Amino acid sequence: MKQILLITDGCSNVGQSPVMAASFAKQEGITVNVIGVVDYGTIGELGAMEIEEIAKAGGGMSELAETRQLAKTMQMMTRKTVVQTIQQAVNKELKQILGSGSVESLPPDKRSEVVEVMDELTETTPLDVALLIDASASMKPKLAAVEDAIRDLMLSLGAREGETRLAVFHFPGKHSGEDAVLDMDWTSKINEARSLFQRLVMKGATPTGPALLKVIDFFRYGTLNGYQTGLGEADEREGILSDYVH
Repeated sequence: MKQILLITDGCSNVGQSPVMAASFAKQEGITVNVIGVVDYGTIGELGAMEIEEIAKAGGGMSELAETRQLAKTMQMMTRKTVVQTIQQAVNKELKQILGSGSVESLPPDKRSEVVEVMDELTETTPLDVALLIDASASMKPKLAAVEDAIRDLMLSLGAREGETRLAVFHFPGKHSGEDAVLDMDWTSKINEARSLFQRLVMKGATPTGPALLKVIDFFRYGTLNGYQTGLGEADEREGILSDYVH
């Protein structure tokens, strides 16, 4: 299963529509979930609406969370979307085999068997999560909360039985036209993180749509901007994650 978990606090204002980008991700088999990191009064109705529309187009979920609840919200959404994806797949199979469209329509004894299988699949199915973090200027006060939330998410994902890989990106980059930056390449050694945040310049506009498209390309090709970023380059460039052991 493939997921993009977008963390943002406001409206996109550069480049392609993030709703269209999320729709494209869904077509590629990638679920897009969105968390709006909010404190009361810091996000307008337009921003909240966009967050909801991005998740809907991406076949995922959206939540507005205060900074102190971010870690819990990230874990909850990741698990819920795994369950949702498994349930959708099972219902599709049931419809083909039995002509039944959902688990709920099964007799009680059969339903309990299917639910048991679904629970097992939730824990054992391979999972790839691409964490995409809005690093525009308005997110600066929320940086510490994001850091704590990533650590907690790593521990949560590391507890799964199935193989879980995590990659982390932020946007925008510090160079003009750099829509997204790879901070941590795919790794399944989630608990080996030693240091999360490096010096990150949080500034600029919010190219959410272009950033989503870059992450979709990364799922497909394993690269950003046509090249693979190695650990040796990570310390020389801007980034929010460093000192990982792969």
